[in-house]
Amino acid sequence: MNKHISIAIGADHAGFEFKNILIDFLKEYRVKDFGTYSINSVDYPDFAHPVASAVENAEFTIGILICGSANGVAMTANKHQGIRAAICWNEELAELARSHNDANILCIPARFISPALAKQICSKFITTQFEGGRHANRVNKISC
Repeated sequence: MNKHISIAIGADHAGFEFKNILIDFLKEYRVKDFGTYSINSVDYPDFAHPVASAVENAEFTIGILICGSANGVAMTANKHQGIRAAICWNEELAELARSHNDANILCIPARFISPALAKQICSKFITTQFEGGRHANRVNKISC
């Protein structure tokens, strides 16, 4: 188990199946499932806020949120001051979100990518480090 990285994960009904696939894929990490626990219709903020709070409070290193478009969970998570949630639909975006923006929550659009691509995006997001330097000045200006 990789003890240096811990992951808070949550999804609405549209992301439920991807969430379960990713939890299994990420078994080398400490992962906490914040729900939902079925395909029954739910409201994405009910899962995005707890994941964002857990990352913001440093209970987990990063978060992963999944909904149909990823827009709803990203908008919700980004209401938290310490969160930089990024919608990523390919590996390059995941890499840039981490290396340039120090993103701490990955938002995945389940209706627009495959589970295999979601796994690749997660791997890239988790393994990419923030570059700091000129990017740190920019990141430090994000919070209000």
